[in-house]
Amino acid sequence: MSATLYLEGGGETRFLKGQCREGFSKLLEKSGLSGRLPRLVACGSRNTAFNKFKSDHAKSSKADFVAMLIDSEAPLADIEDTWSHLKRRDNWEMPANAQDEQVLFMTTCMETWIVADQNALSEHYGHNLKQSALPALVDLEIRSRDTVQTALVHATRNCSNQYSKGKRSFEVLALLTPSVLNSNLPSFGRCMRILLARC
Repeated sequence: MSATLYLEGGGETRFLKGQCREGFSKLLEKSGLSGRLPRLVACGSRNTAFNKFKSDHAKSSKADFVAMLIDSEAPLADIEDTWSHLKRRDNWEMPANAQDEQVLFMTTCMETWIVADQNALSEHYGHNLKQSALPALVDLEIRSRDTVQTALVHATRNCSNQYSKGKRSFEVLALLTPSVLNSNLPSFGRCMRILLARC
């Protein structure tokens, strides 16, 4: 049995794809997957992650676990009903024999995970972090991606390492505390429940 997880993120360069894999590896290891990580494939765009997932799923055996970890891009009506969300939002068809648990969402985006752990942000950015600019943790997953991303950039605007997508985003991702994410983000809890059961 093997497990492969196709990741949205990493841009188009080998360097950034490596940074993406490293950031997710560190977070997943802290989440209980140390020693049994799935193979992580940084795909750059969300569409590329979907296409690589479809190709691998079509040729994998029933014993293998093939999944993708992507932004939901919008709040979810039901965190377990992933393919219906992708059909409504992206017009993506569920591949034959695929299951909802093969879609793992960062709801609504990776930055939602990052702002959910405000202690990690404070430690990383120091006293120049404007914590009051960060969104409230209550119902964080119903906030739009633009709201979350804009707030994160605004909160770090006076920091020498202001938040930006790419290398800096993956550095922060690696510092997050799984128990904090689990308590604030139902979709993160779902991701880890599935990965711990299938990897």
